[in-house]
Amino acid sequence: MTDRKSELAENLARVEERIAAACAAAGRPREEVTLIVVTKTYPASDVRILHGLGVRHVAENRDQDAAPKAAACADLDLTWHFVGQLQTNKVRSVVGYADVVQSVDRLRLVSSLSAAAGKAGRELGCLIQVALDAEAGGRGDRGGVAPDGVEELAAALDEAPGLRLAGLMTVAPLVGEYAGRQRAAFDRLMDLSTALRANRPAANMVSAGMSADLEDAIAAGATHVRVGTAVLGVRPKLG
Repeated sequence: MTDRKSELAENLARVEERIAAACAAAGRPREEVTLIVVTKTYPASDVRILHGLGVRHVAENRDQDAAPKAAACADLDLTWHFVGQLQTNKVRSVVGYADVVQSVDRLRLVSSLSAAAGKAGRELGCLIQVALDAEAGGRGDRGGVAPDGVEELAAALDEAPGLRLAGLMTVAPLVGEYAGRQRAAFDRLMDLSTALRANRPAANMVSAGMSADLEDAIAAGATHVRVGTAVLGVRPKLG
């Protein structure tokens, strides 16, 4: 076993222990929570190692990194998630490889994704990114729509050919009433998910929690956690 494979295997095992312990503490079956490994800034070779270790869900937040990496790993049975802020000029590229876009936060993006999915003959899962630090009617510093904008986007996704509303995503906010209160933030997201699922039961995916706060997310009810550093190590600085 190579040094890098050993390192990733050890890190992955530690994360798995954390997820299992958090599920047990919350009284949830382990299989209710899916691990998504965020591989940004790391090479396709790491993705291949992770696949060999059993990882099936990977995420990227920049198209310029994701597109060549997805192409290099096209032979692997992976589900690719796009989790970063998405500009409309990158939509066509992202639709070419992403199975799920977790950062849908405006109507223009819905229409662009729908058009690109139609041309590519693909169906794309979409999560509405909720910004819990946003004022009513606004957007968050790191993308996302304010909670009062969720229903409008959900309705647009309902009607968008090629797109499937899969659920909600959030990033624990650094400012506002939920800053430093990850569990409260994730509880709020779950309240929004409950409201969404009242009329859209299939939109049951809740993506929340990262390396530092995955336990809080699982306790609140998250179905997917996005973990990068705890699996891959401290990221190299971007040039």
